[in-house]
Amino acid sequence: MNFDEVSFPGLGIKIDVNPVAFEVGGMKVYWYGIIIALAMITCFVLAVKQARKNNFSPDLVYDLMFVTVPCAVVGARIYYVIFKWDYYKDDLTKIFDTRSGGLAIYGGVISVLLGYYIMCRIRKIHYSTVFDYLAPLLPLGQAIGRWGNFFNQEAFGTTTSLPWGMTSPEIRSYLTSNYQTLHLDPTLPVHPTFLYESLGNIILCLILFYMRKHSKYALETSAVYFIGYGTLRFFVEGLRTDSLYVFGTPMRASQLLSVVLVIGGLLYIAWVHYKKIARYPLPERFLKGKDGKAVAVAGAGASASAGAAKASAESASESVSESADLSAAAKAAEEGAKAGEKAVKAAKDAKAAKAPAKNAPSKNQSHKNGSSNKKHKK
Repeated sequence: MNFDEVSFPGLGIKIDVNPVAFEVGGMKVYWYGIIIALAMITCFVLAVKQARKNNFSPDLVYDLMFVTVPCAVVGARIYYVIFKWDYYKDDLTKIFDTRSGGLAIYGGVISVLLGYYIMCRIRKIHYSTVFDYLAPLLPLGQAIGRWGNFFNQEAFGTTTSLPWGMTSPEIRSYLTSNYQTLHLDPTLPVHPTFLYESLGNIILCLILFYMRKHSKYALETSAVYFIGYGTLRFFVEGLRTDSLYVFGTPMRASQLLSVVLVIGGLLYIAWVHYKKIARYPLPERFLKGKDGKAVAVAGAGASASAGAAKASAESASESVSESADLSAAAKAAEEGAKAGEKAVKAAKDAKAAKAPAKNAPSKNQSHKNGSSNKKHKK
């Protein structure tokens, strides 16, 4: 087995790491792929288990899984190839050689969200419902997936004297071969940027679980993800030695995108609070809860379909008041309709009662006939 000794000199820790987990028929199965698969499975298991209590559909989670996997892989690869085009343009077959590496997390996230959006349009679901439900699981998957970089000994940072700096034969080899561009001493430990991002994503995941539970605004949870991850990635990217750059400029692509996401997320949150745009519930047809739960969810769906719903304490009060007025109007209309039916029925009864009265002899005629009969008797 091809083990690399990864050491943390400042902590006195040494670990033997092999990027290959096992072989099947001569084909190597890498820890990187296993960890990425584990990250996806973990996220979808949690998404299914938490669906009911968050008014979401477990069946819809399975549908989304079939969108996530291909979109994540294809999007991550396309993003990487775009910013490494000089390497691939002379031999396009290399684009399909994913086993040689070359995936970018931002490309995967963008592609997955685009896939979700298209699916939501087809299934007639408001995309904010799906985005906000799954948003906390994105950084969780990223936190797990970053450990694949550890096994591959990649995505590390510049040299450091901090006690948790790490080094390995693979790291020293990379720094030596790229010394002319990086100007870093290969004998020194480097920042374990995979660890920084993993820990940061776990914290972001916890924040987003809180936001998903308490936020009342559409896409606010998703916006917090973009702000949080954009901020984290901006600083981590500044330490990395393998950044993708914007077409021959000294500008790092991930840092540029991070700035855009952070600014966009902040502006969106300000706007959605100003407009009081409430979250949209999942359409009732996707929910198969039992009795009370199903009724409660259906009620929420009906309320949201009418327009905005309880975005804040003020908007909640207004919504309740408006709903009460509508209910009163509906009740009055119903009572009016019933009264109208009663009036029509009474009119019909009166007409029916009057008809036989016309055919009956009058009082004068009865008296006259009676007198005539008396005369004949006399």
